[in-house]
Amino acid sequence: MKLEVDIKKSFDDFILEANFVVEDDVFAILGASGSGKTMTLKCIAGVEKPDEGRIVLGDRVLFDSKKKIDVPARKRNIGFLFQDYALFPNMTVRENITCTAKEPSMTDEIIERFDLGSVKDLYPAQLSGGQSQRTAMARMLMTKPELIMFDEPFSALDNYLKFRIEREIYSVIDEFSGPVIMVSHDRNEVYKMADNIGVMDNGSLTDIQKKEEFFDHPKSVVATRLTGCKNVSRIENVSDDIYNATDWGIKIRIPDSLIEGVNITNVGFRAHYFKLVDGNDDVDVFKCSLERIIEDTFSVMVCFRQSGNQSDSPDSLLTWVVSKPKWDEIKDEIFSGKTNEEKSFYLKVDTGKLIVLDR
Repeated sequence: MKLEVDIKKSFDDFILEANFVVEDDVFAILGASGSGKTMTLKCIAGVEKPDEGRIVLGDRVLFDSKKKIDVPARKRNIGFLFQDYALFPNMTVRENITCTAKEPSMTDEIIERFDLGSVKDLYPAQLSGGQSQRTAMARMLMTKPELIMFDEPFSALDNYLKFRIEREIYSVIDEFSGPVIMVSHDRNEVYKMADNIGVMDNGSLTDIQKKEEFFDHPKSVVATRLTGCKNVSRIENVSDDIYNATDWGIKIRIPDSLIEGVNITNVGFRAHYFKLVDGNDDVDVFKCSLERIIEDTFSVMVCFRQSGNQSDSPDSLLTWVVSKPKWDEIKDEIFSGKTNEEKSFYLKVDTGKLIVLDR
């Protein structure tokens, strides 16, 4: 089963444009809140109507602005797990599941599968977040959909419940033979579940890539930040292979192999790739002025800037992420002797691991 989407819809503050194909795999739309992710799903589901374009599922045209085709949402046969679950408040769990079921005789089986037996006679207001989500998933599957769409499926769940629901969604995806779309702002969620990923930025869906390629070689600054890269700078060529990272305030040497065919405008560097070194080599090395230390559960984030960098760019503040065991080994090298007095230390950029960007 193939889904083909090519739509456009105008709003006051931006224009939504989405052009992509999903064929029996999981496609994720990654983007910030308000970027147009959910609206894209609503257009596919028939909840919202695009201004122009075409949506085709299998051999059925669901929407075609030129041919005046707009199949009602109830006839599109699409399973849509809304972010707020959209359960009917005046119906019990059982009634919510059976109200749109194509095979009501399967109700007891799916209630058991989603562990809803103890709450089947309760109303949505009496359910926990996990119970509500499992009810919504059970109802969605009872419609025998040809396409499944998840809208921020874990946004309202605590870590333990998220882990449990993730396993349920994995199971649903594994058993489902059609295309699946999920939208999220969480890179870890999409990495776990998606085969292909696209970036939604201010209404435009771009940078569609295979998952591994998307994270290893993002195509834009927006995509780079969404993959979790914490350090990004504008860049200018100084001479030959030497470039000035203007936001960071240092010069770096970029191998020709990295920039071949790229009209480089920005670079990114992942926070865990920095290497602590003894002294300043001018190129590729930061003399770091420490700003703050932030301890996470299993790691330490060292926030710093190039010593003497007067840039007011938010990108002038950089992040180095170190595991706690590693931090215990090296922290005395940073907070001792002269470096302690100056609150400075030296970090080297492995330029072979730079992310080079042309937009």
